[in-house]
Amino acid sequence: MGLQLFAQERLPDPQIDILHYNFQLEMSASTDLVKGQTEVTVRFPQAGTEQLVLDLDDRGMTVGEVRMNKESLTFSHKQERLQIQLPTPSKSEDTVRVWIQYEGTPEDGLIISKNKYGDRTFFGDNWPNRAHYWLPTVDHPADKAFCDFIVIAPDAYQVVANGELVEESDLSAGMRLTHWRSTVALPTKVMVMGAARFAVQYVGKVDGIPISSWVYPQDRDKGFFDYALAMQVVAMMAEYIGPYPYAKLANVQSKTRYGGMENASNIFYSESSVTGDRRSETLIAHEIAHQWFGNSASEASWFHIWLSEGFATYFTSLYMEATYGREPLLTLMQANRTQILSSSASRKPVVDPSVTDLNALLNTNSYQKGAWILHMLRRKIGDEDFQQSVRTYYETYQFSNALSKDFQEVVEEVSGQQLDAFFQQWLYQPGFPVLETDWTYDAKKKSIQLSIKQTQKGKLYQFPLDIRLDPKVKGTSIIQKLEISEKEESFSIKVPWEPYQVVLDPDTWLLFKEE
Repeated sequence: MGLQLFAQERLPDPQIDILHYNFQLEMSASTDLVKGQTEVTVRFPQAGTEQLVLDLDDRGMTVGEVRMNKESLTFSHKQERLQIQLPTPSKSEDTVRVWIQYEGTPEDGLIISKNKYGDRTFFGDNWPNRAHYWLPTVDHPADKAFCDFIVIAPDAYQVVANGELVEESDLSAGMRLTHWRSTVALPTKVMVMGAARFAVQYVGKVDGIPISSWVYPQDRDKGFFDYALAMQVVAMMAEYIGPYPYAKLANVQSKTRYGGMENASNIFYSESSVTGDRRSETLIAHEIAHQWFGNSASEASWFHIWLSEGFATYFTSLYMEATYGREPLLTLMQANRTQILSSSASRKPVVDPSVTDLNALLNTNSYQKGAWILHMLRRKIGDEDFQQSVRTYYETYQFSNALSKDFQEVVEEVSGQQLDAFFQQWLYQPGFPVLETDWTYDAKKKSIQLSIKQTQKGKLYQFPLDIRLDPKVKGTSIIQKLEISEKEESFSIKVPWEPYQVVLDPDTWLLFKEE
């Protein structure tokens, strides 16, 4: 399944490969004006490229000058595109640096606001493709690049950004320069900085990776307690998946429009995430899981976002299972199933190229159903092969991009199973099986006759179904696995006693609705 499948998605130009962004931004305590200078290092894989086209909003931002070396370049800035005319057509594998000077008040992407305590703050909030409102970029996760953020802001602010801290220098007139540098290539959706008054705690290290908490000074004690959970989350996920991919992890209280935003190496959580009683544990686990899935191993097309959100949702459940036992995992999966069964999103497939509003991808298909697909896959291939599949997939596509087919191929290779039918029905087919059951007990034969009928509209599903038979008087319950593939099937099951009920899926392994 190639990228060309989704013609309506504007994919990065294959003739342009951004290698590095050097963002220098100047911010003020009194105005929302942002002054920017960005140096873009770009590789041209093919000869004959005459233009460099970047995404940059032309309503909020005005470009003053574009240069390459010391030569000013001709450019056009309209309809959210910055089209830069190169002085000569590219040669194959040319690498050049283009410098862009611009300024303005961002309409989106960089949230300039006051926090809940009335303090002025600046927070990048790029998901899904809002980086271009304040940064000249190729604003799509399929074109990853290294980045530096050099932020000049009033010295009352502390600045956090991707990667490792390179410099902090006090300048004249009460200004401070802070320089952060990414150590690996990132997608623009998680390429951000934040500036605010913070209390900062350096919590510790996991496998040499420093973990820190950045919270509003007024929330210092509560925030430090809540965010310190990150240590055990990172440790669990690194052991299960593979080494943490970035130079640090900063957990940041912020003004993101989402509950949490998984920015690479500096997660921005909502203001309300700090409560002092660690009720945001699953949120923290979800956003930390994204550091591996979504940030490092990223979807190559927006329509495969379940590779990000579904993975983060399921790895939240795996973290809860590893930390507290199986019951919390079952509770989460049952809650996820309830959401799926009642959601209108279930009328569409998980991989849905008909979506035109990227925010509409933030639905139960991408999150809860994506998690359920992984849960059912785990049952199908077993715990050992499931973990090895996850580890191999991540190792193969870390710092790169993948489609669902790529994940499927890894799982098939690890497990030795052919999984076309599994992925086809759960990823590319809408809905879920709806089951109607009927059973009778035959005392003479000491058996039950069980009928299971799929009543959903559309195509049938193939799946294993566990049933539990509970004795009417005394005895030990029996669990039996059935293979379902037809619209209606009948089973004769021997029992040593008269049952009083038949329970479908007693151990919570199947996404289905019971009628």
